[in-house]
Amino acid sequence: MSEKIESLGWDDLDKFKYYTIGPSIYFGIRFTLYPANLIKTRLQVQRGTGIYTGTFDAFKKILRYEGLRGLYKGFLVNSVSLGIGQIYITAYEIVRQKLQSNYVSEATRGFVAGGAASVIAQSFGVPIDIVSQKLMVQGQQAPENTRLIVHSPSEILQQQHHHALKSAKTIANEIWKAYGIRGFYRGYLISILTFGPSSAIWWGSYAAYNNLLSKFIPPNTPHLVAQATAGATAGITSAVLINPVDVIRTRMQVLDTKSIIATTKTLIQEEGLAGFTKGMSARVISMAPSSIIIIISYETIKNLSAKKK
Repeated sequence: MSEKIESLGWDDLDKFKYYTIGPSIYFGIRFTLYPANLIKTRLQVQRGTGIYTGTFDAFKKILRYEGLRGLYKGFLVNSVSLGIGQIYITAYEIVRQKLQSNYVSEATRGFVAGGAASVIAQSFGVPIDIVSQKLMVQGQQAPENTRLIVHSPSEILQQQHHHALKSAKTIANEIWKAYGIRGFYRGYLISILTFGPSSAIWWGSYAAYNNLLSKFIPPNTPHLVAQATAGATAGITSAVLINPVDVIRTRMQVLDTKSIIATTKTLIQEEGLAGFTKGMSARVISMAPSSIIIIISYETIKNLSAKKK
């Protein structure tokens, strides 16, 4: 039997190293994976298949009509949430350590700590998420009070691309004038219901798969190989289980709908149950490799930040 794969605890880390090495690596990860997240958001927001028929079709059309910059709309605003990421991972590590006990399994610790960390982080991250998503879908939706007379999806994209795009500041001002502070927390409950369980499932699954793999991998297998495999599997598990809720969350935040129930009813009426799977392939495509990259980075950052003994 292989040795048990364990991760360093919070008290084992040099915090200065941890908070300097981590953000720089996570920025690179976010830059690499952002286009998949943007495509997922656009697929979830569109009604029917009027513009994009799928993930690859969306990728081709965004590149064709909006250029490479189109895949990074809202990236700078979204990158502000790197600070939220540090709050998230700090909360996760502290809660996970508090639960350290012979009576609490690694999977349970990961599940509870992941869920708690997400709830804390969402309180800071939802306003950034809302502005970022509205930037993401620019070029897909027509401006208000504008009627597009078109005959094909390509014409829709061509005409919309010629309209002036709003800045993050303009979008934030519009939200403030229309809704006040509540506008920046539209979809807060559904965000908690999306990211809380998603984070809990991801970390709980990661710990469970990690423990399972440690029983079967060859003795000399590098720990990072097993951890990367566990991370990818956890990412797929979380992506598939949470996608229906994520569709509702995205629609509420981007389309400014007011109710979870009303948004769900509208989705079912317009798309049927298949609507809950919109963006799932893009989500899996994003989550599987991103989980590998994130967990390798996460474990590497912790190893590089370990206190000298």
